[in-house]
Amino acid sequence: MAIKNFAFAPATLKVKVGTTVTWTNQDTDAHTVTSTGSGGPLGSAALNTHATYSYTFTKPGTYSYLCTIHPFMTATVEVTR
Repeated sequence: MAIKNFAFAPATLKVKVGTTVTWTNQDTDAHTVTSTGSGGPLGSAALNTHATYSYTFTKPGTYSYLCTIHPFMTATVEVTR
């Protein structure tokens, strides 16, 4: 997953259970990968340029997330069996 031009690309990613997704910040500004709502599994620290964050999805479902620094940046990971 790319983080560039103040957006997550692609905005919707479809993966199978057990897939590890890695986000890479290609912007000069810091960004986070944070689940929307409480209790979500995604919670990166602020990622500087070229920093990465990885998460392995172990349960099916739709995981919405955003950048807490720039809340207009939103995206979704759809996990299926």
